[in-house]
Amino acid sequence: MFYAFKGFRPVVHPSAFVHPTAVVTGNVIIGKRVYIGPGAALRGDWGAVVVEDGCNVQENCTLHMFPGKRVVLREGAHIGHGAVIHGAEVGRNTLVGMNAVVMDDVVIGEECIIGALSFIRAGEQVAPRSLMAGNPARLIKQVSEEMLQWKTQGTALYQALPDEMRASWEPCEPLPEVEPDRPSQEVLYQTWKELNTKQ
Repeated sequence: MFYAFKGFRPVVHPSAFVHPTAVVTGNVIIGKRVYIGPGAALRGDWGAVVVEDGCNVQENCTLHMFPGKRVVLREGAHIGHGAVIHGAEVGRNTLVGMNAVVMDDVVIGEECIIGALSFIRAGEQVAPRSLMAGNPARLIKQVSEEMLQWKTQGTALYQALPDEMRASWEPCEPLPEVEPDRPSQEVLYQTWKELNTKQ
């Protein structure tokens, strides 16, 4: 659902995918190969929301700001289910975990990982390659090359998802029961814990 507000109309690159139940209002700019999930709210009513190329904003995320502020997601930023980004900048190839809250005037550097349920206080400056977690969030350690590679591979799945959605996503009626020849789904990715348990 797209809405103009005070003369500002959202801008969405044709290669992006915005789920029909997401709500995009006003001064919102969505770049190439971006995925916006169901229930996400991108409110460019009091300031701009800029989602650069290759980002994903998953289910039920909120991007908003105080008047005069803006939200910027730099290229390849990965915003996990239910996260809130309020008037902040998220650096290139950074992961914000599920249900994390990032407050106004925060600048998160590139290639960071913000843990699920973390709270980044207003005005914080997070250095590149920081692993942050907690409420309030604190620096746990630096993001390793292995962690960054894992994050980047996960984001790549979301960067491919817009094309996959256009190719195979369609409304349907549910089946009354599971069909006997229902196929198994391909395992495309492992959690960090699963990956490290097998090494």
